[in-house]
Amino acid sequence: MTVPAAAPPVSRNRLLTLSGLGWMFDAMDVGLLSFILAALKADWGLSAGQMGWLGAINSVGMAVGAVLFGTMADRIGRKHVFVITLLLFAVASGLSAFASTLAVLMVLRFFIGMGLGGELPVAATYVSERVPAHERGRVVVLLESFWAVGWLLAALIAYFVIPRFAADTGWRVALLLGALPAFYALYLRRKLPADEPTAPRAAGLPWTARLARLWSAEHRRATLMLWVLWFTVVFSYYGMFLWLPSVMVGKGFALIKSFEYVLLMTLAQLPGYFTAAWLIERVGRKFVLVTYLLGTAASAWAFGSAGSETALLLSGALLSFFNLGAWGALYAYSPENYPAAIRAGGVGTAAAIGRVGGILGPLAIPFLGAQGWGTDATFALFAATIAVGAVAVALLGRETRGQAA
Repeated sequence: MTVPAAAPPVSRNRLLTLSGLGWMFDAMDVGLLSFILAALKADWGLSAGQMGWLGAINSVGMAVGAVLFGTMADRIGRKHVFVITLLLFAVASGLSAFASTLAVLMVLRFFIGMGLGGELPVAATYVSERVPAHERGRVVVLLESFWAVGWLLAALIAYFVIPRFAADTGWRVALLLGALPAFYALYLRRKLPADEPTAPRAAGLPWTARLARLWSAEHRRATLMLWVLWFTVVFSYYGMFLWLPSVMVGKGFALIKSFEYVLLMTLAQLPGYFTAAWLIERVGRKFVLVTYLLGTAASAWAFGSAGSETALLLSGALLSFFNLGAWGALYAYSPENYPAAIRAGGVGTAAAIGRVGGILGPLAIPFLGAQGWGTDATFALFAATIAVGAVAVALLGRETRGQAA
């Protein structure tokens, strides 16, 4: 029997690019969902509650996928799971373009979420383990910066593609484009190097034992901090960003105009990432996380209270800048809190707790709106939630800059 040749070693920049493009496709899908929600409301006449559940079911899948594929990556390796999850979400995205009912679309969004939820923490762990300690934080933040590129692609598709088709066709074309990562996954299977053979694995431990180690005396403080941090960040992110186009329509902007403004605000994500990448190896993970989270909280409050077009655009840009910079630091920081044997499972489980927030976040706006809450009060809630995450890092987190993988 012929054994296939192993993939050749890759440089740091090539590793970053190969992994980052997978990250970009993930972001494109999440971004497209936020725009498609507004388009589906017009096409299918969805209620605010149905739109909220469509966003929430994505996070249910992400929670399941984060735990399932995170623990699997500690057993069979990061690279294999990275490719599997990319294929899963790409195929499900392509199939969702042909959905004829809300129920079918929700089932497919669950599987898309499983792929997304599994891929993100596993990819971050994979890259983190292959980069020297003195530049690990910067490289992982730059990996996360591909998220902004994916959102920009989603905004461009929403702005230029969706409006050029009939109301019942544009969003389907957009979802078909979400199937492209399936071809990229096959490319990654050949080009990405396998996991480091010297990295310890937990293949002999049952998944329950590996999860129990997260709450051992050695790791419980880090686990508590990460669970609070992930919940607050994901709850606020999906509550705010999935609804941005719809919120702007609600404030009186036309649908096409809301896409244009979200595209402009999304451009602010890139400097958010790049400044966080520059700072994270100079002042440390904790400082960057706390600073950018507090900036996110202030921007969320300002966005909800904005009374003019200029204020809305400026506060939205600042929200993108600080929130996505914090996301980059979050992915750099999380893997460094655990040893290699439980690292992917630990990050995946924290991400799964975050996805519980991702379930509740998209439901918060329609629910609170039905209770009489305005946009200002709802975004003030998101701001307060983000502040709780900042306090958790400040009080419970330890600085991990420069530590060995």
